[in-house]
Amino acid sequence: MMMPRLILTGGLPAMLLCASTMLSPAHGAAPAAAVPAASATAFATPTAAPAACKGTIYMTFDTGSQSQAQLIADVLNRRHVKATFFLANEKTTRGDYSLDPSWAPYWKARVAEGHAFGTHTFDHVYWKKDLDYGLIQVKPQFGKDGGKLASFTDQQFCEQLRRVDTRFQELTGHKLDPFWRAPGGYTSPRTLAAGSACGYQHAGWAPAGYSGDELPSDKYPNAMLLKKALAKLRSGDIFIAHMGIWSRKDAWAPANLDALISGLQDKGFCFATLREHPAYAQKKGQP
Repeated sequence: MMMPRLILTGGLPAMLLCASTMLSPAHGAAPAAAVPAASATAFATPTAAPAACKGTIYMTFDTGSQSQAQLIADVLNRRHVKATFFLANEKTTRGDYSLDPSWAPYWKARVAEGHAFGTHTFDHVYWKKDLDYGLIQVKPQFGKDGGKLASFTDQQFCEQLRRVDTRFQELTGHKLDPFWRAPGGYTSPRTLAAGSACGYQHAGWAPAGYSGDELPSDKYPNAMLLKKALAKLRSGDIFIAHMGIWSRKDAWAPANLDALISGLQDKGFCFATLREHPAYAQKKGQP
């Protein structure tokens, strides 16, 4: 597990993204937990979307253990929210990987619902440092080189981004949107340039948009995280959560996702994918 570099923002730690004002955390790793089933009755009755928008929040999810995948989908459907998912081929609590064929029905359903999708690097590749001779030192979390340092060319880094796109098309018949997000939020001018050169623009998130779902729940309980998000999120902010975190004892999504969305909707906020975000809308067509 790669430990994030932390700064304090509003009393909660979040990691400073090197090349932007967005913040990013790193994924945790701990013993597997059982996948909780979503309650059919809890999501049986759709709620009405807000009649008018006083602002827009851009909700995003990175893959993780996938323990909360179905619950997240159910809440988004119930609340009429379109989100952006960033995909890597990560080990799940089901014992498979998030881009295995076994996940095709899940991703196809999200495509049909109108969500957006970006690449999170296929093997969840952490940037470590830029090397001489145009090389990039990285540490994949999964794959044949999982847990080992490696030196990538720009092209090899690009291949990690595009492998997700290729697999997503195999699973769903649809391309990704032209966005990528660095695992752990660790970027450099070279990785940003490599991503841009192969057609993907990096997307971080706002300081207030860090859900805190990777933090220890004894020190950062769900109620604290929910209160902070409801108080600090502003129109235009990008919010990040994960589709399951191995290390957090009290999972964030079951307690907070529906309450956060409903609370923001009560304030007059609407939600949109990064396709509609001003920084990314002009790049809908991937080369």
